[in-house]
Amino acid sequence: MSLPAPDSLSPCVAICRLDQSTGWCEGCYRTAEEIAGWLSKSEAERHAILGRVEERRLKRDKTVPQ
Repeated sequence: MSLPAPDSLSPCVAICRLDQSTGWCEGCYRTAEEIAGWLSKSEAERHAILGRVEERRLKRDKTVPQ
């Protein structure tokens, strides 16, 4: 029996390294806890994580020289 596909796809981009200063994955901007618990989260929880991911990405983009 297979599980139904989640509505919120994982933001993983296969660059899996945790930044020690932020605790965020350098590829998807999730924390280790968010990554580990992704499959067990509800859609509402996943959407909340995705919102935090976007905020982190925007914050990081502002601090990284272009």
